[in-house]
Amino acid sequence: MKIALLVYEYPPKIVGGLGTYAAEITRKFVLLGHDVTVFTMNDDEGGLPTRELLRGIEIHRPVHIDVSDSLPDVVAEDVRKWGRGIQFFSKILMYNYLSASKMINELVRRDDFKYDLVVAHDWLSVIAGISIKKELGMPLVFHLHSNERGRTLGNGSEVVSSIERRGARMADLVVTVSYAMQDELIQAGFHAEEIQVCYNGVDPEKYNLERVSEEKVMEVKQRYGLGNDDLMTLFVGRLVWIKGVDKLIRAMPQVLEKVPNAKLVIVGLGDMRDYLERLVRNLNLQDVVKFRFEFIPEEERIAHYAACDVAVYPSLYEPFGIVTLEAMSMEKPVVVGATGVSGMREIVVTSGPDQCGFHINPNDPADIAWGIVNAIQDPEKKVQFGRNGRKRVLERFTWGQAAERTIQIYTELLESRKPQNPTT
Repeated sequence: MKIALLVYEYPPKIVGGLGTYAAEITRKFVLLGHDVTVFTMNDDEGGLPTRELLRGIEIHRPVHIDVSDSLPDVVAEDVRKWGRGIQFFSKILMYNYLSASKMINELVRRDDFKYDLVVAHDWLSVIAGISIKKELGMPLVFHLHSNERGRTLGNGSEVVSSIERRGARMADLVVTVSYAMQDELIQAGFHAEEIQVCYNGVDPEKYNLERVSEEKVMEVKQRYGLGNDDLMTLFVGRLVWIKGVDKLIRAMPQVLEKVPNAKLVIVGLGDMRDYLERLVRNLNLQDVVKFRFEFIPEEERIAHYAACDVAVYPSLYEPFGIVTLEAMSMEKPVVVGATGVSGMREIVVTSGPDQCGFHINPNDPADIAWGIVNAIQDPEKKVQFGRNGRKRVLERFTWGQAAERTIQIYTELLESRKPQNPTT
């Protein structure tokens, strides 16, 4: 199968889970014998190669043209209100138009490249996907990892929501990351029969506790001033309201009542930085909550998982949550938000012999504290939860399994479009 894949972020430009997904899934596609061409964003300076071959994957990164000065005159009032964000919208439009033009006019019509289907990820890339489908008659698969209404808790851009709806109407198939997200899309007016679910994954060879030395674990703990007897709660992710980091901090006084040696390490970047620092001071938790305001490389992230005793993700909205799988693969118990749209609810087993963590109400610091305490208070149970988590990853959530399921979905779509032999 020859796949043209449009995705906003791709190594070395990774912003969040979408970039991790794109990097891992395309490598697996190639290992399964498929040809993949990726169309992705360049960096702000246009300094990345506009075309390169990396690990068998051809990558195109068009250089942006800044049209942000003219956009306010031609775009909806909704986008004009974005302020400085209109520059981001400008880059997204240019990335889509230039990518579509490159594929249609150069690769296909001039150079006679052949593709079986075009795949677009989220609203950030589906404008190009729609154009390619229209010009080349190629089947379009639209992957929705989240939607605007959910990401913004109902306060998002109607323009972005309209792009998502049009992408769904134009696509031959919509693929999403959890049954919770499928329900969300159906409630938003998407057609149930056109939505397939395919879980994300993790690399259990890379995310393997046995591969991290005790020296590296001690190095991580020492960085935050943690002693050997301290129990480390870890959050890794964007510091935005939807991730529930503020409620996690508010939970710590109640955690300390039951587990006096508990510490919280928060790693990430985001608009909440100043607020979170003030919150820690107001609660007098400077000795308990440790920040690292960085996007840390993967090797460092793995070391942090190895050093922690529990990973906590109290998201208000999380269609999947790859970080949950990463922690589980590292044999750590997990505490996850399980209200509203939560793919993590489908990942984490909370009872019986296969229990690997706890579901909590992310709006309730007391409930978050309950989950943390129950995850780490009993040393034997903590270890068993971790082992169960890795077992569940190996059984259901590897990138190999995700890639095979995705290719199966694509294959079924292509088979359904083949002319049927007339009956005799």
